[in-house]
Amino acid sequence: QVQLVESGGGLVQAGGSLRLSCVASGHTFRPYAMGWFRQAPGKERDFVAAINWNGGSTYYADSVKGRFTVTRDNAKNTVFLQMNSLQPEDTAIYYCARDPEAFRLTLMPLKYPRNYEDWGQGTQVTVSS
Repeated sequence: QVQLVESGGGLVQAGGSLRLSCVASGHTFRPYAMGWFRQAPGKERDFVAAINWNGGSTYYADSVKGRFTVTRDNAKNTVFLQMNSLQPEDTAIYYCARDPEAFRLTLMPLKYPRNYEDWGQGTQVTVSS
């Protein structure tokens, strides 16, 4: 059974940084793209970023482009989200998710939550002004 566990969330002042981690277990990590989403209270789950199976391709929401960076370490079954220049509007629960399609060629479909098979429990990020 696939398990995804996020960590690294917390409280930070506007302009600060956080690095989220998502450790995967229970499946072969390497062939699958991974994504990050976030959900603020009362809002839908929004796409943040995705990374392909080998880390050679990434895709970002316009709202985080230039501030957030997604990377992965396949040897450690871990995907990261480095978040810089955080703003209060970045406050949300952040989730990682696993693409069920091995060696996917294009990341654009991964902006939609329906295209993921497994989700973590989320980690809270709160940015104070």
